[in-house]
Parts: sequence; C-alpha cells; structure tokens
Amino acid sequence: MSTAYLFPGQGSQFVGMAKDHYESNSSVSALVDQANDVLGIDLKSIMFQGPEEKLKQTEFTQPAIFLHSIALFNTLDANPNAVAGHSLGEFTALVAGGALTFGDALKIVRKRGQLMQQAGASNPGTMAAIIGMNDEAVEELCSKASGETGKEVIAANYNCPGQLVISGYIEAVEKAVEIAKESGARMAMLLPVSGAFHSSLMQPAFDGLKESLENLEIKTPGCPIYSNYTAKPTTNPEEIRSNLLNQLMNPVRWTQTILNMVDNGVDSFVEVGPGKVLQGLVKRTHRKAEISGHQ
Repeated sequence: MSTAYLFPGQGSQFVGMAKDHYESNSSVSALVDQANDVLGIDLKSIMFQGPEEKLKQTEFTQPAIFLHSIALFNTLDANPNAVAGHSLGEFTALVAGGALTFGDALKIVRKRGQLMQQAGASNPGTMAAIIGMNDEAVEELCSKASGETGKEVIAANYNCPGQLVISGYIEAVEKAVEIAKESGARMAMLLPVSGAFHSSLMQPAFDGLKESLENLEIKTPGCPIYSNYTAKPTTNPEEIRSNLLNQLMNPVRWTQTILNMVDNGVDSFVEVGPGKVLQGLVKRTHRKAEISGHQ
C-alpha cells in the first residue's frame, strides 16, 4: 500500500485547536511551547482561547494551522510514500517529508502570513466559491468577468471537480459571481477572506518572501513532495524553492495533485491537522480512495 499524507491550509482553524493534544501529549506540548519561543508571540493562547477574530488574521492563522498539523504528525510515527499540503499546508508537508526543519518552516510561515495580510491591505481583493461548474466553465466566466471589468479574476483553487475558488479584484470577482449564477452554478458566493490569494494581487508578498526563500535551507526530502504550483512530485530542493514562491501568485492545483498521486500508485490518504476539509475533497476527486484523518 502506498500512503500519502495531506496537510490542510487556511480556513481549517478553530478556537481551541490542538488544546486537547497539548494537554494529553508531552511531545505536542513541547512543540507548541517551542513555537512560542521561536516566534516570540503567545501563539498558544491565540490558538486555545482566541478570540476568533484574532485567530482568523492571516498572520496568526497560518502558523497556528502549521503548528497543529506538524505537532500531530510527529505523534504518528508515520512513514509517508508521498506528501502534499493545500496552500499553506505545503510547508507542513515539507517538514513532514524532511525537506525543512520545524523552526525554519515556522518562521517563514509566520512571515508568509504577515506578507499575505499586508498584500491584502495594499492590493484589496477577494475570493469566491463556485460550486457545480466544471473547471473550463469557471475559467471561461473568469475570463469574461475580467474582460467586462478590465480587472483580473482567475480560478485560484482547483479543490475538487465541481468546486473551485476564484480570486482577484473585488469588482471582477463580484461580476464573475453574477455570471456564475446566470450560468447555472449550484452556488456562487463571496468568501470572508482578507485578500485575493493565489493571484497577481499577491505580488507584494511574492517580493517580500523571495529573499527569505532564497536563504532557506531545503534538504532533499525522504519522499516526493507534490507541489500546488505544478501538481507534480519532486525531491529537488531548488524546484521546491521555486514552487513555494510561485505558489503565492498561482492557482492551487489540488484536484490535479490528487489525480496525479492516484496515477502514481497512491491508494491511501491520511489528512493530518485541524478539520476534515481535505478528506472531503479527496473523496469527491477519487471516489474509491481510502482516506482517514487525524484532527
């Protein structure tokens, strides 16, 4: 059996996350306390007590989900045949695969969250979920909305067949939602996000993270890492570096990632981290997939 471990991205956070694991497992509590020391902030109390509005801020959300996921993974004695993470989760996957150290990844995840939050403030944009349309139809309506408004909107998250998230300038995303509803989408709704993630509006975050990624020590992982940017596996540290940077301004190709994993012999998936979002996406992408989770 070939098993892939999957790690969630932003949106899976909740107040109280990892608290039960912290109280019942000494390795989890040690790692959470270490994260507080490394970052110099009380991330633990934000995770355990909130308030929710603070936990939902991208600069805190990203390290919180990363920390919950990797702390839990470390308790599993897992030996992955492949790993992947959704957006932010790609950093967790790289630690799980042995390409990044926990401390290095934690610091760059925190910086990534801060930069993405700042980019959202300086380049206001938004995202919307489109349900019940195929990939090509969503790409076409984005192109039409961009043409009508003169502003960018793109398919940004290919989550599973029939479920995409679009991203771009507010006016263009709103127009795309309008077109989607007229075109018979089962659902088309704006999402409560702080920016147009995975689009060109993240250029300031791309510029800000470039130097940090160039100086990041990336080792050859012990198993293939599937990249959001390419949806393909790699063990090449320089490819990993390039993929992490390009991921900021390009779509998350999650559907394609899962299908490529299946084509390459993966027959079992394990989601590790808060929530069960990825389990649902895997099931809707490959109905025969064996999928379990550790929350």
